[in-house]
Amino acid sequence: MSTASAPGKIILFGEHAVVYGRPALAVPVTQVHTDVEITEGQGTGIRIDAPNIFLQTQLSALSSTNPLRSVIEKTLQTFSISASPALTIRILSTIPVASGLGSGAAVSVAIIRALAAHFGQAIDDERVNQLAYDVEKIHHGTPSGIDNTVITFAQPVYFVKEQPIETLQVLRPFTIVIADTGILAPTRESVGDVRKLWASNPKRWELVFDKIGEIARAARQAIQNGEWQAMGALMDTNQALLQEMTVSSPELDKLVVVAKTSGAEGAKLSGGGRGGNMIALVRPENAEKVAFALLDSGARQTIVTVVQ
Repeated sequence: MSTASAPGKIILFGEHAVVYGRPALAVPVTQVHTDVEITEGQGTGIRIDAPNIFLQTQLSALSSTNPLRSVIEKTLQTFSISASPALTIRILSTIPVASGLGSGAAVSVAIIRALAAHFGQAIDDERVNQLAYDVEKIHHGTPSGIDNTVITFAQPVYFVKEQPIETLQVLRPFTIVIADTGILAPTRESVGDVRKLWASNPKRWELVFDKIGEIARAARQAIQNGEWQAMGALMDTNQALLQEMTVSSPELDKLVVVAKTSGAEGAKLSGGGRGGNMIALVRPENAEKVAFALLDSGARQTIVTVVQ
């Protein structure tokens, strides 16, 4: 049996604007992960077993545009394997789907690495990242590439589309509480809606994207200088801009208010919006209090993660 694992991820700053060339900050979330196991099958063909999404099927039965089929076929092509081997690929994940934690990219990265291990193929992080990004286009239409990058490298990342990857050095660890609204919110839809807004008034929205880019740059400086508390006000400002962009929701707005009134330094939605997750910057000693308040106010689940 060959295995591989990939973590989740959360965007701290820059979602949506990152699609338009502005910087974004994102970090891995190791408390949730996708695990892939590959075993030799019988007969011919590849069988997919993904109990989390109630999927048991032959690969050939999936649509040619299905992300699972795409990542497996692209990876086999990379290894110059033309005949369909007899395999069972089992996918287990604790990452919620369509919640902004990078579930799709984590599945892709884990499958690529498990297949590489199974066939004894060497594959570097850059190639894993590119393959995963190709599949992200199926999930999200016009993705920034930040999900696959953070998950592939499993490090905090300062990301600008089509520019060299910059990993972040965190001078002082800081604590984030992630709260899931429980509302499925496919990124493709919110990205598409923001694209329509931009097309209707490019000048206005370019200025908004500029402001978000400035926030991301200031946050990078704060992280590198160990001044993590400065990110609280930056989160609040970023959230206001995301609301203006129509990608927040009443449920997200409620959780932001609850986090702030419970003692968070700052809070905002994370990811595509319209549902999914909210994040709050907290002092370590306040993390449990804030997490409990969020659960008590309707959050489906919470994750406390330390970025370091």
